[in-house]
Amino acid sequence: MTQTPPPMPDLPALRQQIDAVDRELLALLNRRAGLALAVGEVKKHDGSPVFRPEREAQVIDGLKAANTGPLRTESVAPIWREIMSACRALESPTRVAYLGPAGTFSEQAALGYFGSSIVPVPCISIDEVFRSTAGGAADFGVVPVENSTEGVIARSLDLFLGTPLAIVGETSLLVRHNLLRKSETLAGVQAVCAHPQALAQCHTWLADHLPHVERRPVASNAEGARLAASDALLAAVASERAASEYGLHVVAPAIQDDPHNRTRFAIVAHSERHPRPNASGNDCTSLVVSVSNRPGAVHDMLVPLKAHGVSMTRFESRPARSGQWEYYFYIDIAGHPDEPHVAAALKELRGVCAFYKLLGTYPLDTH
Repeated sequence: MTQTPPPMPDLPALRQQIDAVDRELLALLNRRAGLALAVGEVKKHDGSPVFRPEREAQVIDGLKAANTGPLRTESVAPIWREIMSACRALESPTRVAYLGPAGTFSEQAALGYFGSSIVPVPCISIDEVFRSTAGGAADFGVVPVENSTEGVIARSLDLFLGTPLAIVGETSLLVRHNLLRKSETLAGVQAVCAHPQALAQCHTWLADHLPHVERRPVASNAEGARLAASDALLAAVASERAASEYGLHVVAPAIQDDPHNRTRFAIVAHSERHPRPNASGNDCTSLVVSVSNRPGAVHDMLVPLKAHGVSMTRFESRPARSGQWEYYFYIDIAGHPDEPHVAAALKELRGVCAFYKLLGTYPLDTH
């Protein structure tokens, strides 16, 4: 005998159930917000910082591990970052500096990391991000440090040498560049405005489609979009967010040479106002060092890491600008200085360096 399938629930009934769940969620979110306020009072009494990146990373990682679907695991992090951002704002507003104006990838990275419940502090340059954060105009700064296509952001690395700021977190962003214009066609473009890194990341497309058009470097991609919005002869290379912000057409989407193009951003804070994050179990430590210009000096610098089983995940060199062919070496290692083997390696490393500066230790971005 053929069984009759159960009747499909009708759409109004399903919507009523969703509305009921939404009200339950709202009640739970307000309950969480109340607990966050209580935590804030304890932190004020103890003098503890409002934002602890390692704590938020542990919460998100734990929720991702506990997720059984059908909600996709990769959706957990952005949802809870917004929840934590809204709750954090009840304790104290978080001022975040980044390369502006509105519509930059730096702004997108800041919102993705801290959530939208922040006080934005857009800056005209990476230098200004460092100054605003060091001077107290912002609690945190977001600065690009590395791109998967073009390599390190040299200005950011150079600024780390003389700053009191420390890296307390990191985030990476899939960078999708688009050609933006007031017009819907390429006809009549006289110049393409964008940050130098963006122009380099789109070199092949620009050479193929606009070979004789000037490439005009500007302070940020969003600044290029702002200029393109005011001059019909200009085009910009920027994000869809910038297109929306400045009322531009996306004439050509995804023009970056590498479809997997990513930019890594460092989250920086004043070391005296925000303590070093505690070990999360999945950490990175960044430092900059230099050694005397002698045979075998670089080899000797790396020996302590190998001897204590510490993995080096990044190694970059920058000229020291001393005129003596000397270099600074920027190193990322896996682990936290509170771990005994990392502490031992760093102690020995410091002993063989002419210059040594710990730039920060922070949870790895796994989201």
